[in-house]
Amino acid sequence: MNTERVLILAPHTDDGEFGCGGSIAKFIESGAMVYYATFSLCEESIPKGLPKDILEKEVVKASEVWGIGKSNLLIFRYPVRRFAEHRQDILEDLVELQRDLKPTTVFVPSFNDLHQDHHIVAQEGMRAFKKTTVLAYEMPWNNITFSTQLFIKLSSEHIDKKLAALREYRSQKEKPYANEEFIRSLARMRGVSIDASYAEAFEVVRWIIE
Repeated sequence: MNTERVLILAPHTDDGEFGCGGSIAKFIESGAMVYYATFSLCEESIPKGLPKDILEKEVVKASEVWGIGKSNLLIFRYPVRRFAEHRQDILEDLVELQRDLKPTTVFVPSFNDLHQDHHIVAQEGMRAFKKTTVLAYEMPWNNITFSTQLFIKLSSEHIDKKLAALREYRSQKEKPYANEEFIRSLARMRGVSIDASYAEAFEVVRWIIE
């Protein structure tokens, strides 16, 4: 029986899909318990003409693609680009997640991520989960630098699942990085680095071996 408990920390609804969506598919396939926590529904930056709650609906649908149950999808409602004002509240939410879920592995944005909200979640995530294995995921459009210290080998089916989850974010489809060619190419490039068909790369923030 797989006793892994994996927690994905996504500052905004689709960050976890972009950063480690293939790995999420692999963890679930292996029988791990996966939790997905997102900290903003970005209501202030929804494209014109779309309902304010569209990202909430989309993250639920994306989670269903993987088979993440509603009880394992954790939604917080901090205003986008204003996480710094709510830093202590975010930390307290993270500490509560650590206490309640006791994850064995936590995924966070890179500490070299330029987005202010991503940076806050990475920093406070490290504080809350300092006694847990913490891996930082890659978002090339935001990263100043990125150290490929750990790789997770993936199959084409894992990438297909990642793409299927991302397709549920119809409100975000115009983003330049939200296209299949880019996502497959990045996964292929990371796979070439380790003689695999596909992979996702991570920075090791903390690695604990039982």
